[in-house]
Amino acid sequence: MSEPTTATGTTTGGPAERAEAAGLGRRTPGRAVLSVLDLATVGAGVPVTRALRDTAELAQLAERLGYRRFWVAEHHGMPAVASASPPVVLGHLSAVTSTIRLGSGGLMLPNHAPLAVAEQFATIGAFAPGRVDLGLGRAPGTDQLTAYALRRRMEDDRTDDMADRLAELQHFLRGDFAGDHPFGRIRVVPDPTGLVVWLLGSSDYSARLAGRLGLPFAFAHHFAGMGGTTEQALDVYRSSFRPSELLDAPYSMIGVNALAADDEESAAYQAAAGALSMVLLRQGRLQETPTPEQAAVYPYTPADRATIQAMRGTALVGTAEQIVDGLDDLVRRLEVDELMVTTQVHGAAVRRRSYELVAQAWTARQPAEPTPVAG
Repeated sequence: MSEPTTATGTTTGGPAERAEAAGLGRRTPGRAVLSVLDLATVGAGVPVTRALRDTAELAQLAERLGYRRFWVAEHHGMPAVASASPPVVLGHLSAVTSTIRLGSGGLMLPNHAPLAVAEQFATIGAFAPGRVDLGLGRAPGTDQLTAYALRRRMEDDRTDDMADRLAELQHFLRGDFAGDHPFGRIRVVPDPTGLVVWLLGSSDYSARLAGRLGLPFAFAHHFAGMGGTTEQALDVYRSSFRPSELLDAPYSMIGVNALAADDEESAAYQAAAGALSMVLLRQGRLQETPTPEQAAVYPYTPADRATIQAMRGTALVGTAEQIVDGLDDLVRRLEVDELMVTTQVHGAAVRRRSYELVAQAWTARQPAEPTPVAG
């Protein structure tokens, strides 16, 4: 397979200036950045139209609260998730926000033609200059039948052309195909300069590729962090990292499933809905996110309870102080630059309240910036 190259069309200046402009400024010891991952969750009894409006309102709230970026994820055929098309959702979010970075978390590149991805995100970038992230994954984001319907490819399902597709996409973004390449005559319009490519993963494949290309890396700790896999992936990323035009040192982020409420009992009650939704999903029972009332009376089997117990190993549920304690612990142990919080509950008001509580407690906990000394 061909080797992707590193540049993504960033601003001029030194590595530090380029990284800062791309929302990848280095953290100082004891500090990290919070961001938001949203799935446009559809709760039982909630119209999809309302769920998408809730996502827009959450993006506006996240911007006011000071979260760095707001990403939406690509999933298909799931009644509980309305973000099947991240570019469409992000196009709308670009019109209702002004400062927060917007991105895909992620866009499943094997489902899409690289040129189409470049054009779509360049268009979003024209609406929101300098604040668009193109987070890329390689999973289908759905079942195999739906993946086939999306891709229409007859080759063996085990064929993995992620690196080739990424290389082609980056050539489109930079306009630097080799002189004899037929795609060299194709121009991406609008100009894609300023898009920031991330690689996302739940194993060490994307970690290694991101390191080799000098790209920022996000690991799906929120659903794949059991058994030390997060530490392993981050170690692979850092050990394989090569400086690039964008980054002179690794930049890592992890997803964190977190729910804060005014008291522990309320948090546990609301979190049960998201946990039941995951149990049903893993059983192939696709439906909207249950209500907490439904979760409270559901007839859980011993296997269901074991699944929920395992998920709790990477979830943070409790008061705002308890959540921030957990976030602080992740930063200390994993030395990540950024934490992307996702909150899977039934109600939008509960979700918004959780992000408010976390932001307030996190800001209060962070050490103050040093005061410059007058010369």
